[in-house]
Amino acid sequence: QVQLVESGGGLVQAGGSLRLSCAASGSIFRIVRMGWYRQAPGKQRELVAVITSGGNTDYADSAKGRFTISRDNAGNTVYMQMNNLKPEDTAVYYCYLAHRIPTVDYWGQGTQVTVSS
Repeated sequence: QVQLVESGGGLVQAGGSLRLSCAASGSIFRIVRMGWYRQAPGKQRELVAVITSGGNTDYADSAKGRFTISRDNAGNTVYMQMNNLKPEDTAVYYCYLAHRIPTVDYWGQGTQVTVSS
């Protein structure tokens, strides 16, 4: 089993910044990629940003130019710096980890990000 612990959510005014962190621990053999999804009320969960074990990154169009995903040297902690936040960024943000051997996807418990106008 792998555990994901998220932190960094909160309330911020439009134009402000937040940094989310997600630390993975437990029986980790191989992490393929880690990233962040979000789910706003009444909407489906959507990809925000992802980083692979090779360091490649991918972003939702809404996040490009404002959010930056990174990870620590060990590769077990992922960060997302969110700048110029907008009210439409308000959502619960979930950390995601794709693990291989065994092949299991893990999710964090979610952290609330609220951006006021």
